[in-house]
Amino acid sequence: MKLILTQQVSGLGEPGDVIDVRDGYGRNYLVPRGFAIKWTRGAEKQVDSIKKARSAREIATVEHAREVADRLGGLRVTLRTRTGSNGRLFGAVTAADIAEAVRAANGPDLDRRRIEIGNPIKTVGTHRVSVRLHSDVNATIDVNVVEA
Repeated sequence: MKLILTQQVSGLGEPGDVIDVRDGYGRNYLVPRGFAIKWTRGAEKQVDSIKKARSAREIATVEHAREVADRLGGLRVTLRTRTGSNGRLFGAVTAADIAEAVRAANGPDLDRRRIEIGNPIKTVGTHRVSVRLHSDVNATIDVNVVEA
């Protein structure tokens, strides 16, 4: 099955890439979750607009990505959230919450789609979060979740 990616999918590609995957993977996972659209000649024209949007918000060079990674390395990110009596959160911390907390800590503007949370953050404490800045550069952030 031929698809056009609309979001970055680890191991497959970037938005705007035309990929060929097995029918079940595309039909049951990528398309329903909005990660890809079916390839047609009309949709092929949309690839240019997807790539333009990607280049506008993307960190263009490896050097720039390393600069952003250095800024993130020295950053203290604290996220205040509501918790229950035993230190468990009401819900979980999302990538958008982390991006907002980085912005509040005078850090760089991060796209929430670049933040990778391994296991859902549902407890108070310090958690490591990975940020995919460039295809060659990843950064880690220590997020301190505290009770509001």
